Amino acid sequence: MKSENLKTILDGLYAARSPRHLANDPLSFCHRYPDPADREIVGFIAAAFAYGNVKIILKNLETVFAAMGGSPRRFVEEFVPGAGLRIYAGFKHRFNDHRDLCALLLAARTMLEEADSIGDYFLGCYDATAEDITPSLIEFTAALLAMDYSPVFGPAGIPADSYFPFFFPSPAAGSACKRLCMFLRWMARPADGIDLGLWREVSPAKLVIPVDAHIQRIARNLGLTSRRQADWRMAREITAALRKLDPADPVKYDFSLCHLGISEGCDGTVRPLCSECPVTTICTERAP
Repeated sequence: MKSENLKTILDGLYAARSPRHLANDPLSFCHRYPDPADREIVGFIAAAFAYGNVKIILKNLETVFAAMGGSPRRFVEEFVPGAGLRIYAGFKHRFNDHRDLCALLLAARTMLEEADSIGDYFLGCYDATAEDITPSLIEFTAALLAMDYSPVFGPAGIPADSYFPFFFPSPAAGSACKRLCMFLRWMARPADGIDLGLWREVSPAKLVIPVDAHIQRIARNLGLTSRRQADWRMAREITAALRKLDPADPVKYDFSLCHLGISEGCDGTVRPLCSECPVTTICTERAP
């Protein structure tokens, strides 16, 4: 397929994003707050829990943010782990429980204490000379996992039955790092009504696409990758293909491609819906 044709179709898909799509996305919680400082904290938390069924994700995030009042940034600045464990007692999101949530809030508080913002903390790990965010993300996740979480878990540290490390996978282990890549997209891409444009020092050209089940399947169907496993190599291969279409902002297409599945119902089965899909002419899975 010619790149010009693919770019025309994907640019049209990008332009068709809507408030309906945003309302069906964890990123919507960031847009509830006008203060960029609140948006950054909300994005960090919302992205961490963005796995599983989207309705359950949104429901559980409502619970998390309802307890924070009008300013999540202030809540995190003043966060006391013992009180947090009581506030969120009984919280559960698939693998993660209230202890993991409180450890995540403690990580956010620690970053604010050390660097005033999560963005500034990330910049301490950011390599602007690298091809993409691979080394930056490796250093960032290692730093987060090395923090002291004994106020939440006790003096022995993160217990074996905790899924807290699940929040911070690393490219070094081959993970696609979907939720972290999504958080970086939210923060670093230019503000466009969807993404927030808060971290201007991080180049959008360095971002890597967040690969979930939707992107994994749709990207294969569009010829953006030949790989089958949703790992870091697939994420970089898809990003490289999209970089040919927009070198300065390759992951701009992520939201609209992903919502073909999340909001438009594309689940990989051949169905009448294909006839109305905006990418049907270039999709190898389209209905005959």
